[in-house]
Amino acid sequence: MADLTVKDVIKHVEELAPKNLAFDGDPIGLHVGSMNQKVSKVMVTLDALEDVVDEAVENNVDLIIAHHPLLFKPLKSINLNTEKGRIIAKLIKNDISVYAAHTNLDIATDGVNDMLMDQLGLDIQGVVVETEKESLVKLVVYVPSSHQDEVRNAISEAGAGHIGDYSHCTFNTLGEGTFKPLEGTNPHIGEQNQLEKVEEYRMETIMPANIITEVVSAAKAAHPYEEMAYDLYPLELTGASKGLGRIGKLREPMNLDDFSSYCKTAFGIAAIRFVGDADKQISTVAMIGGSGGKFINQAKISGADVLITGDIDYHTAHDAKGLGLTMIDPGHHIEQVMKTALTRILENKINSEEKVIDIIVSTINTDPFSFI
Repeated sequence: MADLTVKDVIKHVEELAPKNLAFDGDPIGLHVGSMNQKVSKVMVTLDALEDVVDEAVENNVDLIIAHHPLLFKPLKSINLNTEKGRIIAKLIKNDISVYAAHTNLDIATDGVNDMLMDQLGLDIQGVVVETEKESLVKLVVYVPSSHQDEVRNAISEAGAGHIGDYSHCTFNTLGEGTFKPLEGTNPHIGEQNQLEKVEEYRMETIMPANIITEVVSAAKAAHPYEEMAYDLYPLELTGASKGLGRIGKLREPMNLDDFSSYCKTAFGIAAIRFVGDADKQISTVAMIGGSGGKFINQAKISGADVLITGDIDYHTAHDAKGLGLTMIDPGHHIEQVMKTALTRILENKINSEEKVIDIIVSTINTDPFSFI
């Protein structure tokens, strides 16, 4: 088994949810611990509360990955008579690191909002609040015909050449490459100080700009030459929209009352609130995990019949009714879907045939509300 560190595990989290996606001021990242700490067991949780930390201690966990940041606001002191103080003391005493992926995990493709839409069985058609457009670049690699398939497969598996539901998308032009290996080289083809002419393909593909390093590294690993010739071109085209929340459509419309009951069952919750006419027909659904009430205008503009989000307050409910937008409040805690979903994603990313580390789901219910 290879030794993994906190940094190694976090790298996989940030491949899913890059830090640059997070809202300004959102305190994501490492809250307690060391990037160099060795990790053999990880626990995924929605909230890093004191009983969750106790659970981590009992299970010999080295790293807690939480959705909600442990430290939303800077601490002026670490008072061991407060819950935050006790949590930090327990974490340090037991060598447990805590990392938070919050709005970056909300916005990320396959992140929290996608997980919630999947829970409802809805096909995603767009985002509610666009935060950025994906920048694209064109990669051109010059590769001998003998290794054309190897390089294409390598860059595609690293994330290049994906257009819609198609992968391995490249355009290839046959030509002749020339080079002269100089002193100190160990050429795959040819001999030192002799000009070589080789049948090569110019392989072109597109990819998101944020994966350039990974794709070029994969191409070099599959390429037979000591020095791989390649070009990178910025494109005016943009890729997928990144943003908060998701828009989807029901396969068959249903009224608000029935859809609210459907949401209650899908999220496995004891109670649900809704705003609007119970008989209104629902077809287009907007979903924002957590507290998304301030985005009612964007949800309305998106064409949604209903916005599902938590923590709806009295005045926001009135404002939504004034807009003609219905709302469903299943609570903030439905984001707990990320515990099992993120655990599964990390297991697939980190663990191969032989398990490298254990990744467990916190069993503590951190919902502060009870219902009678």
